Amino acid sequence: MLMEFAIATIIRSAKFMMPRLRYIYGLVIVVQLLAAPPAIAAKTLNVITSLSSSDPMYAGLVRFKQEVETQSQGSLAIRIFIGSQLGNDSDMLEQAILGANVAVLADGGRLAVYQHELGILGAPYLVQNQAQLKQLTRSALFQSWADKLAARAGLHIFSFNWWQGARHLLTQHAVVEPADLAGIRMRTIGAPVWIETIAAMGATPTPLAWAEVYSGLQQQVIDAAEAQFTGMWGARLYEVVSHVTKTGHIQLISGLVGSESWFQSLSPAQQQVISQAAVTAGEYASQQVRQAEAAIEQQLTAQGIMVSTPDISRFEQVTKPVYQRLDYAALYDEVRTYLTGSDQ
Repeated sequence: MLMEFAIATIIRSAKFMMPRLRYIYGLVIVVQLLAAPPAIAAKTLNVITSLSSSDPMYAGLVRFKQEVETQSQGSLAIRIFIGSQLGNDSDMLEQAILGANVAVLADGGRLAVYQHELGILGAPYLVQNQAQLKQLTRSALFQSWADKLAARAGLHIFSFNWWQGARHLLTQHAVVEPADLAGIRMRTIGAPVWIETIAAMGATPTPLAWAEVYSGLQQQVIDAAEAQFTGMWGARLYEVVSHVTKTGHIQLISGLVGSESWFQSLSPAQQQVISQAAVTAGEYASQQVRQAEAAIEQQLTAQGIMVSTPDISRFEQVTKPVYQRLDYAALYDEVRTYLTGSDQ
């Protein structure tokens, strides 16, 4: 029954939310699902990402697949689809809510639509480094948000430790201060916390699917973008921008998120396998990011990209009102109190 439902949701998503080419591809996937042995297909999780196979997150997903299939002794199977082949991240979250056997890497900004508190994870300059972010996402405070997400939206966070790096500005000219971003159409994720952050920094936020950023810059649909080093390198954005300004305005961390009802359909042993594999794979992916960042920055410079670091305090100052605008002021104080207390 779950198999038929998963197939139906993929068809609906492909038919109404995707261009014709993706619709055709979606039908091919459906045929593959139908051809799979029922016993295996019922326990198959399809993991979708907008990123390319060169991104460290993909390496993490491959590790997730290996861990799950080995530890479950074949009772669970993982299929990975890159480049938004079956739809964008938001579409896949909606499919997961409906009970489809899909999972996606989603940041707090996207999840805030379903559970408000999670959005603060994508707020500007919330933490100074990955260590603090890791500390927060392992806390009882974070777990309370995850529990609410499962109860209210039907989304289950398998793990939330997939650190993708600090986000920086990708432009066609040098950026020294926020005023330099006036009138610049900057691509961002279509979530309130991201939109408000980019607007506060001085640019005009322009939500656009990640798969469309390269062509958007190339065709001047947008003037600029913001991304982490691994993301900009994997998408080859260095071919269509000339400057990278290291603002580090957001420490991007994502979770592997799927259907709560699908997760609860598993045996306790299978649930443990999925959860532990997600943590292991997230740590592995994050390690790959740390190792890649310095090399990517050097490669960007070698490609002729001007990489600079501005006075960060100017950007911190102009983005402070974001917390008040999105009703995160009290939560910000709670988070900072927790982090400060834990450091002592």
